[in-house]
Amino acid sequence: MRDNTWTRWPSREALGHVGISRPRRLIVRAVRLLLLGILLWGAFSQRHVGVWGALVAAAGVALAGLVSWAFFRTTYEHRLVPSLALMGVLLGVAVAAEVTGFRRPALVVWCACGVAALERLPLGAAVPVTAVALASYSAFTNDVWLTTAATVAGMALAGYVLRLDAEARGSSQRLLAQERAARAAEAESAALAERARIARDIHDVLAHSLSAQLVHLEAARLLIEKGADRKRILERVVAARGMARDGLAETRQALSALRGELTPLEDFLAELVSAADGAGVTVTGERRNLPAEASQAVRRVAQEALTNVRKHAQGARVDVRLDYSEHEVTLSVRDFGGRPGDLNGTGGGYGLLGMRERAELLGGSLDAGPDEEGFVVTLKVPV
Repeated sequence: MRDNTWTRWPSREALGHVGISRPRRLIVRAVRLLLLGILLWGAFSQRHVGVWGALVAAAGVALAGLVSWAFFRTTYEHRLVPSLALMGVLLGVAVAAEVTGFRRPALVVWCACGVAALERLPLGAAVPVTAVALASYSAFTNDVWLTTAATVAGMALAGYVLRLDAEARGSSQRLLAQERAARAAEAESAALAERARIARDIHDVLAHSLSAQLVHLEAARLLIEKGADRKRILERVVAARGMARDGLAETRQALSALRGELTPLEDFLAELVSAADGAGVTVTGERRNLPAEASQAVRRVAQEALTNVRKHAQGARVDVRLDYSEHEVTLSVRDFGGRPGDLNGTGGGYGLLGMRERAELLGGSLDAGPDEEGFVVTLKVPV
């Protein structure tokens, strides 16, 4: 059976003390001390109270305090039957106090039971308990009916208002806990994404570079075993050395990116094309800082494209364009003419396929292919 308004308990956050401000806690303690003082004063201010009567009254007050504490605990644990049993004990204490002549303590206990039941019990159980408690108060009080009616209505309203206030506090506590959990999940997700980015950087920089070095060194070993001439063996060793040099440079650049020490993208492209004969760079749009991964993608695509020009179209004129638009950045590397180069050059070691995969992970695209005058590589990355 699904809980509804009448059978649903106030949440544990509402019944607990978490989220209650210090001034409010002081007020609650003051009210409890006031009620205790009223009970003690009402018990010992009667003229007929002797030594034994005082002892019995003190025992009654102590019993009411102990049962009240137990009632607060059982309601916090959402145990209905023990809570109702403890509430019955409190009502019985009030009846016993009335029978033995301690009317003021009895009236206080009845009012407190009515308020506490509405505040802490499910409404289906709270309404009958409150009705019995406040009806008992109305039956034994000496006030005029109008004052009695106002007091009963005030007690019922106070209990319900306290219930609503506690529920609001409990809801805020649950929302706060959910927000903290969401922030923790977001931080964990960001950490995992950063780890994945670092893993891709390490793979891009080291995996291909080391595997290419291994290929060249293995080829050199086979040439040595076959007794090949010194020049062919040296070419393989030089190629492996170039791979190691480029891989070390790329590793340093990746570490700089992780530390946030990258040079501005425009300066990087200018430095990159300065090392290539017949290359120029053009920047359009409003320049701005890019996210680290987008900046890394642009840098590596530019490196790979210029490396391919050096390998496959030596002597070609290269035009590098970087365009900043509102929602994306576009890199275009176009070569014009040139002659076939040495396919065994060291190269950047990543390949346009890997760069295309990186662009797609960022939600962008990479297109590469021949055009009317040469070869063009175009990268688009959303920012």
